[in-house]
Amino acid sequence: MAEIIRDAARLFADPDLIIRHRPNGDRILRSGIELPDAIPRCVGDWLEHWAAVQPDEVFLAERNAAGEWDRLSYGEARRRVVAIASWLLGQKLSAERPVVILSDNGIEHALLALAAMHVGVPVAPISPGNSLMSKDFGKLRGNFELLRPGVVFADPIERFLPAIAAVADLHDGVVVAGSRSQPQPGVLPIAQIEAQAAAKADEAAVMAAFAAVGPDTIAKFLFTSGSVGTPKAVINTQRMMCSNQLAKELVWPFLRSNRPVVCEWLPWSHTFGGNHDFNMVLRWGGSFYIDDGKPTPALIEKTLRNLREVSPTIYFSVPRAYDMLVPHLRQDAALRERFFRRLQVIMYAGAALPQHLWNELEALSEASVGARIPMVSSWGSTETAPLATDCHFQAVRAGVIGVPVPGTELKLVPSHGKLEVRVRGPNVFTGYWKQPELTAKSFDDEGYYLIGDAVEFVDAAHPERGLLYDGRVGEDFKLLTGTWVHVGSVRVAGIDAMSPIAQDIVVTGHDRDEIGFLIFPNLPECRRLCPHLAPDADIIDLLLNPAIRSRVAQGMAAMIKKGGGSSTHPTRAILMAEPPSVEAGEITDKGYINQRAVLTRRADLVEFLYADVLDKTVITVHPAA
Repeated sequence: MAEIIRDAARLFADPDLIIRHRPNGDRILRSGIELPDAIPRCVGDWLEHWAAVQPDEVFLAERNAAGEWDRLSYGEARRRVVAIASWLLGQKLSAERPVVILSDNGIEHALLALAAMHVGVPVAPISPGNSLMSKDFGKLRGNFELLRPGVVFADPIERFLPAIAAVADLHDGVVVAGSRSQPQPGVLPIAQIEAQAAAKADEAAVMAAFAAVGPDTIAKFLFTSGSVGTPKAVINTQRMMCSNQLAKELVWPFLRSNRPVVCEWLPWSHTFGGNHDFNMVLRWGGSFYIDDGKPTPALIEKTLRNLREVSPTIYFSVPRAYDMLVPHLRQDAALRERFFRRLQVIMYAGAALPQHLWNELEALSEASVGARIPMVSSWGSTETAPLATDCHFQAVRAGVIGVPVPGTELKLVPSHGKLEVRVRGPNVFTGYWKQPELTAKSFDDEGYYLIGDAVEFVDAAHPERGLLYDGRVGEDFKLLTGTWVHVGSVRVAGIDAMSPIAQDIVVTGHDRDEIGFLIFPNLPECRRLCPHLAPDADIIDLLLNPAIRSRVAQGMAAMIKKGGGSSTHPTRAILMAEPPSVEAGEITDKGYINQRAVLTRRADLVEFLYADVLDKTVITVHPAA
């Protein structure tokens, strides 16, 4: 294996930021590192390259039914992709009849997606939550109404049969089952497709279709996570994905000599896992171990098992997952040693990382390998495929999203005391599929995408130190005093102040006198702070325990003590016994809290929080206290 580098100065390119000031107060930011005009043609070129150069190296691995790792080499992956692609050519597929994938990450999921893109057919991986956690399948029907697919894949198929039946009137495609499925009438097993296609695969026809794929070919339809508004089908072209990886190469040059090994759960139905991470592994001939766990109490043990067997070189995840992982790293020396052994970079995205998690990850890595492993972040969206900024340097604190990546321009527009950010570049989408009016409203008159986020400089005197994510413009609100509450910064400050109790927070107070918090607790940490309670104590008893309530009150008092006025701290809070609901859109697959959805669904709880006579479950602290 290549040298393990953990020095940020050797891992990354120096930040080079160019700022142009406009008379109206707008600022245009771009990287001084130029993106070459020759952007790679398509992601399929990377598969072709590595299948020829290192056919026996592990590309993908996943657990089988016996719990062992099934590993797939680059050469075998390419052979199977050609076989599946040969079958796809006979299905009359196009952007109007794409391939839809309903199930979680898996080897067959990857092969089908790569095969479709190899012959210029878009693939649309759809969040399994739309199929498995919905009662009316409303979101899924909306997905299918836009796409009208020609192939629908799921594995194991039996889990998805109710969902497939609910959308049967919205497509005339072939339903395909993965190898973990039981036989079903009217469903074609993918193993049968591969066996028949391998026997008579027309590789020449596949490669002719592959040669016609270009930068403007639609590669994917990815649905937005729904953190704001109704999910939409975002057109992802080959240019968007390939320019992302080229920009990443320029700011993470260590990738050229260090094949990435990742073990992760991030869903391929979202841009972080499916574009940024998966494509990075493929671009550099790395190995992707599919983590069948998730950052939930029921599935975290699977993640821990996988990390005890696979030592990653880069670890990608979201803050909620690190919040669940850190206590196990703290308590389990063997897990800690395996996790940090080869690790060169820790990356978080999807939401701001609370400072206490940053501090503990640094301390754990230093104790384990004698060095603080660089922790970095980036920023973007489904519409930017996803990379728009990258923190390719050791940041001074958590929450730094870096500077624009090569080829991408940011426009910073002063708005309500914040800097609204807009994006333009080859990584930016061309529009929402079959929604031209919505597309037109998504760009300003200069062609910058109106992403809806705000940023601020870490240090205005030294802009090269990067930008901080400053929340979504649409989440901010005014108190009755007319003072704006910047939800993003208040939320992160609250999580830090109430560590380790608060796993996530929703900020309340629109058109009220005071800020309030709806706190989603970290239950394992709450139980650790209450050793005298029975391990299976009722959650209500746990959350009413004086040790828990006192810790929340201390955190609220600490926020008040910092000053800043009523728009920077809560005076009342309640610990939520019910976790955020994926089905109701309160939390995305990536673990990001949807502030608006929680406030809408739990409007009665917000009223309860602000009642004239407060219930004992409400924790209050006021500045005069």
